[in-house]
Amino acid sequence: MLLSIAAYPKQDTPQLLYIRTFFHTFACGFSFLYLTMAELQLTPETVEYTKDNVRHLDDVEHIRLRPGMYIGKLGDGSHSDDGIYVLIKETVDNSIDEFRMNAGKVIDVHVENGKVAVRDYGRGIPLEVLVDVVSLLNTGAKYDSKAFKKSVGLNGVGLKAVNALSWKFVAQAFRDGKTRRVEFKQGKLVQDSGIIDDSNHAPRGTLIEFEPDASRGIFENYTFREEYIETMMRNYAYLNTGLTLNFNGRRFCSKRGLFDLLTETMTVEPLYPIIHLKGEDIEIALTHTNQNNDEYYSFVNGQHTIQGGTHQAAFREAIGRTIKEFFGKNMDLTDVRNGVVGAIAINIEEPVFESQTKTKLGSRDISPKEGSISVNKFVNDFVKKELDNFLHKHPEITEVMLQKIQDSEKERKAILSVTKVARERAKKNNLNNPKLRDCRIHLNDTRPARASKDSDEDLRDFSSIFITEGLSASGSITKSRDVNTQAVFSLRGKPKNSYGLTKEIVYENEEFFCLQSALNIEDGLDNLRYNKVIIATDADVDGMHIRLLLLTFFLQFFPDLVKKGHVYILQTPLFRVKNKKEIRYCYSDEERLQAIEDLKPNPEITRFKGLGEISPDEFKGFIGKNIRLDQVTLRKEDTVSDLMEFYMGKNTMERQNFIIENLVVEEDAVD
Repeated sequence: MLLSIAAYPKQDTPQLLYIRTFFHTFACGFSFLYLTMAELQLTPETVEYTKDNVRHLDDVEHIRLRPGMYIGKLGDGSHSDDGIYVLIKETVDNSIDEFRMNAGKVIDVHVENGKVAVRDYGRGIPLEVLVDVVSLLNTGAKYDSKAFKKSVGLNGVGLKAVNALSWKFVAQAFRDGKTRRVEFKQGKLVQDSGIIDDSNHAPRGTLIEFEPDASRGIFENYTFREEYIETMMRNYAYLNTGLTLNFNGRRFCSKRGLFDLLTETMTVEPLYPIIHLKGEDIEIALTHTNQNNDEYYSFVNGQHTIQGGTHQAAFREAIGRTIKEFFGKNMDLTDVRNGVVGAIAINIEEPVFESQTKTKLGSRDISPKEGSISVNKFVNDFVKKELDNFLHKHPEITEVMLQKIQDSEKERKAILSVTKVARERAKKNNLNNPKLRDCRIHLNDTRPARASKDSDEDLRDFSSIFITEGLSASGSITKSRDVNTQAVFSLRGKPKNSYGLTKEIVYENEEFFCLQSALNIEDGLDNLRYNKVIIATDADVDGMHIRLLLLTFFLQFFPDLVKKGHVYILQTPLFRVKNKKEIRYCYSDEERLQAIEDLKPNPEITRFKGLGEISPDEFKGFIGKNIRLDQVTLRKEDTVSDLMEFYMGKNTMERQNFIIENLVVEEDAVD
């Protein structure tokens, strides 16, 4: 029920007291107070409702007005889940579906100057319906399970959304010596060649070309980052053995599927050879490592489900249960799964995802047909049978596995008393985190949060926490932040170097414990409270050191937080250059020199030495819509143990020699 305060008396009438009680009760988190119009004895203002209030939007208008319903957040390409990458994914998904139907073993992808071209060599879109297939919602072959039995795209939406959100969109199909080419601008058909003879005798298949619309409110100032597209191509290759993807001259293919995925993505060494098992419509791979917590990659019909879903939950449960039953001992499932790195890929009919972007599987059954078994049973039955058989045949692996489980149990029991004390300490503080200035909306909220009734963006995706050093910096950010989506965690100073320490330090050290509690990651990332964990430190030596100490903490105890792309570094301006007409904030010496040139003669130049020197009014612009963030990523070659050993270990002389050999001295210019 929507209540308009302005419509009620301004005095404390019984009616207004009811309303105030309602909002106060809601804000304090107590039970809801349900109000009826009869109880309030109020007559709401009548709003005229006629046929003129009813508006019909065509397919293109609806997609452009509500893009978030189709591709998630828009973004500018700086993050891997931005909408411009969803456009590529939706296009390639169609080509992947062709391959999965044994039509076409090569897909060519070319991205240059903001333009994308995808060519497959499948069956080709039927020429007669080419326009409908790429422009009309709820039109496609994937409603027919005979043509596409286990495809990713099912809703007849993906390619239409790409078309509607592109400044220019071209689709050309090649079939049986004939071709047809259609061109759209912002979703509107502008050119149609009709069905004509193909004089070039091109191979059968489909070519899609598009340029994302850079109009205001769509993809403003977007840029494609090749590393994100490369990751996408690699995942496609891992999930489709025998398929070759050519991306800007680079070739991606895989012979061993998920085995290759774990081999090429793990940043820690496995304790035993990767277990790789395949069955009909299911493939799994797993091993144990010395890292804390477990880590999973999951896929459905070739789609990377970043946020997991029913199949990943079933896989995680099945691993723990099967291994525990194999050893026949009273093991804690937490100990069994600790250090597991696993991957699962399943194929199901008509998968149901929790959003159009298909990042989380919601399907309960492997098929919509009556009598179909559940996803949970399907995964559990396979893992229980095949993994148990494997373990019986490989005692050399089970020996290592058992030792890892026992080590995890010892560590868990060793810190049990410490964790108990830490939690009791938190309760004494009334569960308040003294270092946290929280926001209102969190990633793990059960309901979507919209900025307005007309917005499609879910504010949960924008939830973030700034980890700052010192009171002055945290004060500036706290005063200028968005209280709905931006929280602030204040460090007292430099945190402890946690490299080589056990998880006991997380509970013994008040600062680490408060940070863990603020993020809500003690038991994994399932209930992570913030989508972005932003390290906001000064751009000096001390600030860099604090960054390293925090990254060491995350990589040591919560590596998945980094691997899943949740950790960022805040960029703040180093200089302010201004004249009487304009102010420029510069993030590098190059930007400073350009600003001096543009604002000459004699502009005023200010060097920011720390975050605390920037006023809250200025800071608001740096953490708002145009915030600059560097995402912390890990590559295969970035072996975590080696990195932390070198930078945070006790190899003092080795590190000193490296610094001396690579020291760069900048000399001030002399007039």
